[in-house]
Amino acid sequence: MHKDAFWRLPKLRYLTISNTGLKILPDFSKINSAALEFLFDLQDNMHIERIPSNAFLGLTNATITELRLTKNGIREIDSHAFNGTKIGKLFLMGNQQLNHIHSYAFKGAEGPVVLDISRTAVHTLPESMLKTLKLLMAVSVYSLRKLPSLELFTELTQANLTYPSHCCAFKNFKKHKSVKNQMCNVTGAHEEPDFFNFFNDHCKDVIEVTCYPTPDAFNPCEDIMGFTFLRVLIWFISVLAIVGNTVVLLVLLTSRYKLTVPRFLMCHLAFADLCMGIYLLLIAAVDIHTQSRYYNYGIDWQTGAGCHVAGFFTVFSSELSVYTLTAITLERWHTITYAMQLERQMRLRHACLVMATGWLFSLLTALMPMFGVSSYSKTSICLPMDVETLLSQGYVVLLLLLNAAAFLVVCVCYTLIYLTVRNPAFVPANADMRIAKRMAVLIFTDFLCMAPISFFAISAAFKLPLITVSHAKVLLVLFYPINSCSNPFLYAFFTKTFKRDFFILTSRFGCFKRRAHIYRTEISSGQNGAVVPSPKTSDGTLYSLVHIAQVH
Repeated sequence: MHKDAFWRLPKLRYLTISNTGLKILPDFSKINSAALEFLFDLQDNMHIERIPSNAFLGLTNATITELRLTKNGIREIDSHAFNGTKIGKLFLMGNQQLNHIHSYAFKGAEGPVVLDISRTAVHTLPESMLKTLKLLMAVSVYSLRKLPSLELFTELTQANLTYPSHCCAFKNFKKHKSVKNQMCNVTGAHEEPDFFNFFNDHCKDVIEVTCYPTPDAFNPCEDIMGFTFLRVLIWFISVLAIVGNTVVLLVLLTSRYKLTVPRFLMCHLAFADLCMGIYLLLIAAVDIHTQSRYYNYGIDWQTGAGCHVAGFFTVFSSELSVYTLTAITLERWHTITYAMQLERQMRLRHACLVMATGWLFSLLTALMPMFGVSSYSKTSICLPMDVETLLSQGYVVLLLLLNAAAFLVVCVCYTLIYLTVRNPAFVPANADMRIAKRMAVLIFTDFLCMAPISFFAISAAFKLPLITVSHAKVLLVLFYPINSCSNPFLYAFFTKTFKRDFFILTSRFGCFKRRAHIYRTEISSGQNGAVVPSPKTSDGTLYSLVHIAQVH
C-alpha cells in the first residue's frame, strides 16, 4: 500500500484490514482521526511478521478503544511500537509465532487496560504497561512460565492464565487503592441501581485479583515442602541417608576380604538407598531455591529435566531397595535353612544374575513415566501420581502390589528364620531373644516405610484419595525414606563383620589403630586354627548367622 493511501480522515472511526497478502503495516501517521472512539482491526494477515516502532502514531488523537491484532503472522513487536497512542483494549491472541514483545514496546503509550495474548508464544510480559492493566488474558500461552513482580500489577482485577500455579501468586495478593473516584462520596449515590458495579470498580479500598484456572488438588498453593518442620527434616534425613550409605559402600568395596554373597547384596542395597538420599537432597535444594516463589518456578521444575531426574531416582531407588531387601532376606533364609548342605548354598554368580534382573526391573519401572506411562510432572515432589489413563493406573497399582508382596515375603522368611534359629542346638537361649528383637526391628521398619504409603497410594490410584498432597508430603519425608536411613545401621553398622572392616579401613588413615589391631589379631588367631566361630559363641546378629552358616 502506498504510504499516502490513508490521508486526512478526521471522521474515521473504524478501520479493518483482514485476510490480505500485506507483508508490512501501512503508514497510518496521516490519518489523524478526531473521532472520540476508534476501533482498528488487523487480522488474518499471515505475512505481516513484525510490528515496527511508531506503528500506530498519528492513527487517532483520541483513545483507540480496541486494537485488534489477532491471528496474523506476527513474530515480534519492536521497541516503541505503540508510541503516541492511548489504548483501551489490545488483542494479540492467535499470533501463534509471536515470541517476543520488546520491553520498551509500550514506551510513550498510555494503556492498555485489557490485554489478550492468548494462543501466542510470548515468554515475558513488558513491565512498562502492567501498571494500567485491569484484565490480563493469557490462555494457552505455554511459553509464559514466569510472571513479573506482582507489585507492578497495581490495577489488575482479573487474570485468565494458562497455568494454575500462577494463580497462586494472586491468591493472597491485595493492593490498596491510592485514589478513589469522587462519586464514591456523593450522598445518595449508593441508591442508584448501577452503584454496586461502580463501587466494585472504583470505590473499594483493597483490590483483589480474580484468577483462573484455580489450582488443583495435585498442585496446591504452597512450596514443595509445605511445612517448615518438613523443610528442616528433609535436609537431615537426606544427609543421613547419603552419608550412611556412602560409608557402607566405601567400607564394603575397599575391604581386603573376599566378596561374599551377603556383602555383594549389601553393596546394591546401599547404592539403592544412596539414590533415595540423592532424590531427597534434590527436592530439598529446589525447595530452598523456590521458597515463597514456587508459583514462578513450578512449571519449569515440574516439566523440566530436573523433576524427571528426581522422579527417576526415587522410583529406581525404591524398587531396587525393595527388591534387594527381598533378595537379602531370601538368601539368609536359604543359607540358614540349608546350613549343612554346602552344595545348595548360593554362589556369587547366582547373586549376580538375581541382581541383574533387579536392576533391569528397576530401570524399566523408573523409565516408564518418561515415556507416557503415568508422569513425574503431576506434582512438585515428582512422584508418578498420574492415573488418568488405564495404563497409568495399572502401572501405579502394579508397583504398589509388588511392594506389598515383597513385604509379605520378608515377613514369612524372617518368621521361618526365627523358627529355625530358636532351636537351642543352633544358638544359645540368651541369643534367641536378641535375634527375635533384631527381626522385629527389621520387619517394623519395613512396615513403617511401606504401609502408610501403600495404603493411601492405592486408594489414590483408584481415584479415591483419602489425604491431600500436602499431607502426602509428610509421609514422603517421615515414612518413605525410613528404610534408606535405617538399612545402613540394621544391615551393616550394627554387625561385627562391618565393624571389623570399618576399623581396619580407618586405621589406614591413622584412626582407631588400637581397635583395628584387636580385629587383626582375632582374624590371625582364627586363621591359625586357635578359634573357630561357632553358633555357641555367636553374637546373635543376623549377619553373624549367615557367617556361621558359611563357616560350617
